[in-house]
Amino acid sequence: MQDFINPYRDVKHIQALSNQINKVSQNLEEKLYIMEVCGGHTHTLMKYGLKSLLDSTNMQFIHGPGCPVCIMPKSRISQAYTLAMMPDVILLTLGDMIKVPGSSGSLADARAMGADVRFVYSPFDCLQIAKENPNKKIVYFAIGFETTTPMTAALLQRAINMGLENLFLHVNHVLVPPPVRAILDDKRAKVNALIAPSHVSVISGSKIYVPLANDYKIPIVVSGFEPVDMLESILHIVEQKLAGKNEVIMQYSRAVTTEGNLKAQEVVNTYFEVAPSFVWRGLGEIPKSSLQLRKEYRKFDAEVYFNLEEVEAKESKHCLCGEILKGLAMPKDCKVFGKACTPTKPMGSCMVSSEGACAAYYKYGALQ
Repeated sequence: MQDFINPYRDVKHIQALSNQINKVSQNLEEKLYIMEVCGGHTHTLMKYGLKSLLDSTNMQFIHGPGCPVCIMPKSRISQAYTLAMMPDVILLTLGDMIKVPGSSGSLADARAMGADVRFVYSPFDCLQIAKENPNKKIVYFAIGFETTTPMTAALLQRAINMGLENLFLHVNHVLVPPPVRAILDDKRAKVNALIAPSHVSVISGSKIYVPLANDYKIPIVVSGFEPVDMLESILHIVEQKLAGKNEVIMQYSRAVTTEGNLKAQEVVNTYFEVAPSFVWRGLGEIPKSSLQLRKEYRKFDAEVYFNLEEVEAKESKHCLCGEILKGLAMPKDCKVFGKACTPTKPMGSCMVSSEGACAAYYKYGALQ
């Protein structure tokens, strides 16, 4: 495994790429504001000190809304908290969501108060728990972008085939293009290039970014997560800008295709459809930016079965995450960054997950 990774972390290759980027970027007619949509890319930039290798006078990095934990609004977490506190309910979720605070507290707080809250390593773990607890109602708090949605769809498919009637989904699956489009539509935003997420693209294919490139006349590169991947992607962006091109390029061609995983897309489309809107933490309500179960499968929807009400949960007035996601502020511009707001006590969306931009600056800021 290490032999496979080493070429993508080779110091000489990294230095050569950064030198080439700095050389050719001097010919740019305008400053590049590159949004890396995925939190994993943000961490690569920070962890390996890539930002410090690149000329900041020619480019600036904007940290996008691609962290599924970070964008989860307090209202949805509060619904999960309500579910967890109900009698005879076992609430299951992925580990990162346990600590994220809602208006009433986190799921870890609910567990401390006696609720049966468990984290699972795979959505399929829910099947065994449902079988072992036939008198309990099992609720899976499903989160994530296009990457994780197929697993939730496959979970529902298996539950139906197994005849399980005590398994329900609290669906929080969201889509990448709509929030990016919302940011690009903001007249204050400066984004003029995108590094597109790789894991999402493995499922969806690079085709989902073509409308963005065409509509906003910006270069987009689907990048891998290693330092060499990132620098190659940045060089592709600079070269496109210099050539006056606005194309979608697949740097991560070892894993991403134009069409994506068609089988995964098919199972998702079988059980899910686009929802009218979703409230994004830090960005607000964005139309057609999430998924919901199709009508014929709504009996598995926890919101419908338990008749859950919408919960109004306001974000902290001190938090600048919405501005950070639009490139109008940096994490260190926030007055509470690293003080009242830390990874152990997050106030804003960018600090609630290890993938968040503020969490990355908190952990790796000294390297820049």
